[in-house]
Amino acid sequence: MQIYTIEAVLLVFLIFITASIIYCRDILSAVYIYSAFSFCAVLLYLMMGLPDVAFTEVVVGTVSTIFYVISLKKIDRWCK
Repeated sequence: MQIYTIEAVLLVFLIFITASIIYCRDILSAVYIYSAFSFCAVLLYLMMGLPDVAFTEVVVGTVSTIFYVISLKKIDRWCK
């Protein structure tokens, strides 16, 4: 029963993180919040017993975050 509670809390965090990404005006901050989403997803995958999916999410989340941050350093980062 304890694991279900932690999974439910992680799912609620994922919902709040998604909402904060949608309403974020600073694109670079949205990318950093996306990395938090990826981290919560990794924890959720590990709790479900899916280490291969969790490892894939770590790699994809890290590479995409680095790619987005490098790209956004070269352009205007504020939404209009």
